[in-house]
Amino acid sequence: MKLDFPQRKIIHIDMDAFYASVEQMDNPALKGKPVAVGGAEKRGVVSAASYEARKFGVRSAMSGYLAKKNCPDLIFVPLRFDRYKEISHKIRTIFFDYTDLVEPLSLDEAYLDVTINKKGNPSASLIAEEIRQRILEEVGLTASAGISINKFIAKVASDYNKPNGQKTVNPEEVISFLEDLEIRKFYGVGKVTADKMYHLGIFTGKELKQKSLEFLRENFGKSGDYYYHVVRGIHNSEVKPNRIPKSVGAERTFDENLSSEIFMLQRMDNIATELEKRLKKSKISGKTITLKIKYSDFTLQTRSKTLAYYIADKSLILETTKELLYQEKLENSVRLLGISLSNLNTEKNEPLEQKVLSVQLKFDF
Repeated sequence: MKLDFPQRKIIHIDMDAFYASVEQMDNPALKGKPVAVGGAEKRGVVSAASYEARKFGVRSAMSGYLAKKNCPDLIFVPLRFDRYKEISHKIRTIFFDYTDLVEPLSLDEAYLDVTINKKGNPSASLIAEEIRQRILEEVGLTASAGISINKFIAKVASDYNKPNGQKTVNPEEVISFLEDLEIRKFYGVGKVTADKMYHLGIFTGKELKQKSLEFLRENFGKSGDYYYHVVRGIHNSEVKPNRIPKSVGAERTFDENLSSEIFMLQRMDNIATELEKRLKKSKISGKTITLKIKYSDFTLQTRSKTLAYYIADKSLILETTKELLYQEKLENSVRLLGISLSNLNTEKNEPLEQKVLSVQLKFDF
């Protein structure tokens, strides 16, 4: 089917079980064994898991206790962010050999726009293959890739042949690919949204596509516009090399559950101190303060307040956060508190209309 909207050549590179793979690379004794990064303590949380551990249901954000219960032979190793950043820098250096349009999403994944690239290679698929091979040879790790006409489809495609594989969705395949796609595999559709869609009789992209824009807006608010467009292959977000953060935050998980607001104030002071440090380092300020509360039963609650002015000072952050803490009664004892600042002075107002490329390109994927 011919597409009548702008197209680019986008690659999404996603490292395979990055933190755990780095640990297995640096310590050969861990290769082939179930490994969890972080989470060893009673109150710990798993930050990453090797593929061997994932077979037992071990996942990131899972408590160390539950992870060990699922996989008794699980080996815990501590986080080493400096090492992960070092490896990530080497990988990004490879990316820049092909294009300057690189948008990192985290240490282990990034978008690359290779519509026009430094190698003069018309095939995005071959570029992705070459990049993955170089990462393996020069860094020692495997990566997966998705290649297509926009960021959304490339992101979804990179998950298809993991680990150590890639998938290309050519322009003429986009519509059928999206129609056949399970709704839970749509990037941006989490578990709660997927469950809601199931109740509405939406299980695949084809069923999503049958719903009107009005129906999707009525049931999913502003996100309805997003779902309406992406299922039609329309996602014109550009690869942005200097990705601006939408929020800055800090949080802490406690050794023991806290049952009173009074006990939380000192912890909040420490968290606000760390947040102020990060804000000043980045020269960022914001208007919206959000208090994150994770209870002992792992339920999550957020409370926010937007001020009329930008702040970055600890005392002002803490003053508003205390107000949010006492805003309503706690539902249970608390295991984690977090404070974040959004609505930042780095954000620019962009028109709601989708951006459109001024030229149509001939594609050889």
